[in-house]
This record gives sequence, structure tokens and C-alpha cells, in this order.
Amino acid sequence: MYISTRNNYQKVAAATAIKLGMVPEGGLFIPEEIPRISVQKLKELKGAAYRQIAETVLSLYLHDYLPEEIKSCVEKAYNMQNFQHQDVAPLTEINKNTYILELWHGPTAAFKDMALQIMPHLLSLAIKKNESHKETVILVATSGDTGKAALEGFKDVPGIKIIVFYPEQGVSKIQELQMKTTGGNNTYVVAVEGNFDDCQSAVKEIFGDRAIKNRLDAQGYELSSANSINWGRLLPQIIYYFSAYLNLWNDGEIEEGEKVNFVVPTGNFGNILAAWYAYKMGLPINKLICASNENKVLTDFFKTGIYDRNREFKQTMSPSMDILISSNLERFLFEITGHDGEKIGEWMNQLNTTGKFAIESEFREEITKILAADYAEEEETLLTIKEIFEKTGYTLDTHTAVGVKVYNKYVQATQDQTKTVIDSTASPFKFNSSVLRALQGQEVLEGKNEFDILKELSSVTGNPIHPALKNLGQQPIRHTRKCNKKDIRQEIEDILEL
Repeated sequence: MYISTRNNYQKVAAATAIKLGMVPEGGLFIPEEIPRISVQKLKELKGAAYRQIAETVLSLYLHDYLPEEIKSCVEKAYNMQNFQHQDVAPLTEINKNTYILELWHGPTAAFKDMALQIMPHLLSLAIKKNESHKETVILVATSGDTGKAALEGFKDVPGIKIIVFYPEQGVSKIQELQMKTTGGNNTYVVAVEGNFDDCQSAVKEIFGDRAIKNRLDAQGYELSSANSINWGRLLPQIIYYFSAYLNLWNDGEIEEGEKVNFVVPTGNFGNILAAWYAYKMGLPINKLICASNENKVLTDFFKTGIYDRNREFKQTMSPSMDILISSNLERFLFEITGHDGEKIGEWMNQLNTTGKFAIESEFREEITKILAADYAEEEETLLTIKEIFEKTGYTLDTHTAVGVKVYNKYVQATQDQTKTVIDSTASPFKFNSSVLRALQGQEVLEGKNEFDILKELSSVTGNPIHPALKNLGQQPIRHTRKCNKKDIRQEIEDILEL
């Protein structure tokens, strides 16, 4: 069963938690208990394909889904039509202790595909299980990658409309083009004059607004979310941590039971939270390393115990991490405090009213046992892309480079020689201008458009352009909506003709 992080809602089954997206009264759904995977079960999964691992993990959390339903969802999501690599999430060794987990072989060239290729199938089933006859409206706030991955996953799914809000100046040109060219009769994309936090806060407010819920209800609509505030989006991310570990073990890179580190570039704290759930399920993890860019609100929080979003919002070359309000931290803190919903409600209220809150030292101590955190500056990110390419021939995107740099700082500080997996969250071609600038200098970009730069980056690195981006320039622009951050609610009402 699933409970609210603020102890303000009744227990619900998985399908209800996935259909609702977030707790109607405010708060997020989490599993009441975290299931364990035994050492014996891990042994049985050694050498298993991604789909088999996916079925095993999902079945532990989706008790109201039949085994054949889970199997069907997995088969529809993780296949060679959707993913360009037979391993789905392959590992690449860059030195004797360090491996890159490539999570970007899906249809939009970003790690969000790992969850958003299966989530529409889980949600469609959830709607049926709840015997809902309303049309579902999915609201998405995106810092770049979730938007396209959600649009691609939900386009033309019967009974669903999807509306995506993104910060107009806050995503890469390629990310923006991917969203604006999306097909489907049920897709809507809106550029917002504001930053990602403005988009996310507006969407969360709408979820908690009784008046708009009643108006939607009267018109035959109900809301859901494809952001990682929805458990159905977070859950599939747990799978690839098991897959990465089992692949290392199967390839003889680690011994049975040997612990590994995971480095996760993160802004909204969903991806690293999925790794923490894997750890609590029994995956042998030594340390989780939280990597931030110059919007280092998480780094500061883990180092001081004070979460403070009252700071300058920076637009960086790793825009998917340009976030100052990390929604999934609420779930993590609920777990760390032993499910103290009152305390969580208090902290979240402080965050909303004053922009900050502080946690007690006992919780900080608990967190530091498993989690380390640091950040990379813009110049460090560029230098890391260049250094890794020159040393190994491997091309990092800007977000993965943040992860590599933070990992290098961690090793310098701790001398920890544990084998380490670094999440690679996007294809380098998604952030082509920044990656090419890192490799060849600013002048190489002059006079070139996005598609010239894609070709040049392919030529310099010897890597083929990701299929999702190859013919982007030939796609017609289908979405031109734009609004001020104050008018997001009005935009939804206009789209739905309320």
C-alpha cells in the first residue's frame, strides 16, 4: 500500500497512487514498506536480460497488477523499437574503477525514457483498475528532458491529454525543438516566461487546488502527473541500478556481494532517490554521490543541513539540473525521519513560506552514512568533457560531466577506491553546442546552426548522431504556445476549454 509523506491521506493501492500522481491534499505517495531482494534472488538474476530484472523489481511494488500485466508493460517499453541498444542501459568502462551507465538509448536521447516508455502503460492500466471514465489530463513541468520523453510516451494514448510547460530560455535548442515538433492529437507544449521552479510550483499548486479539481471534474477531466512526483515515474528508475550491478557482477568486474558507488547528476532528486530505494531493497551499495551544477542547493543542504532556495537561479550548460526546489527530497526526508509526516509538513510549509528549512543533526548523521554531495562549476564541466575525451576517447554530455567531476573531487577527498558507476543521463548530441565548445573552443560554433553543430560533433568524436536528433531539422514546428508564469492556470483552462 502507498501512504502520504505528510500523513494526510488514506492508504491507497499502487494503481491509485499512480493514477492520482500526487497526494490531493499535498504530499507525495511512497510505499508503506520497502520490499527486499534476497542474496539468493540476486544470484538468480545474474546474467538476466533487462526485461527480466524489470519484471522482478516492478512486481514487488505493484501488488494490484497481475504478473501478465507487468510482463506486457515491460515488453511494450523495453524493446529494440524503443531502445537502440540490446542491453537497454549498457555500461562502458572508462578506467579500471569507473563505469558509465548509459541511460540515453531510448527514443528521446535522455534517461527520462527509461521510465517514460513504461509509465503510460502503467497509467493506462491504473485508470482501468480504478474504473475511471474521465479523460486524464497529465500536467508536466520540465527542465528539458522530461517534457519530450513524456510527450513521446503519451502521444495518441487514448483517454489522455498531456500538457507540458517548459522555461522558455531554460532548455537547450535541441530540447526545445524536440518538444515543439512533437506529433499527436493529444499533446500540448507551452513555453513559460520564467524558470523551471516557476513551472513546477504552478503545476504542484494546481494539483492541490480543490476549486480547479471540481471544475475539471464537472467537465469530465481528472489530473495526473508524469513528473517524478508520480510514483509510476520513479519506480521504473530503480530497475537500472539493479541492472548495472548485475551486469558488473556477470562480467566479472565485481565479486558476489561487493559494494559499489553510484554517482548521480541530479536536480529534482528523483534519480538518486531511485538508487537509494535500490540500496534499501538490498543492493550492495557503498555510497551514493549526489552531483549538482552551480545551482547547488542540494550540495549545500547535505553539507550544512539547511535547505535554502533563496539564491540566484543560474542558467547553466546542464539545464536539466537547473532546479532550486528538489521535489523528491520530501520522499527521502520522510524515509530518513522514520515516516514523520508532521515534521515533513512543517519543513515543506517553511520552504513555501520562507524559502528554507533546517534539519536536526541526527538526520544529517544518518544521511552522511550513505550519501555524499558536491558540485561542479561551468568551467570545470567544460574541462572534464575535454579531459575525458582526450584520455579515453569517450564523449560526455554536460550533465554526465558534472557527475564525473564531482566523483573526481570525492575520490580526492576520501581516497575511496570502491568500483563506481556514474549515471550518464543524456546523449552528448542533446547538448551539442556545449560539448563541441568543450572539445574545440567557442570559435568552432560561429556561423553554425544546431544541425551543422550536430554533424561537426559527430565528425570530431566519431560517434553517430542519435537517431532521435538526426532528422529534427526536417520536422515541422507544431507547438507555439507561450505564457507568463502567472498565467499557467489560465493556459490549462484555455487548452481544456473550461
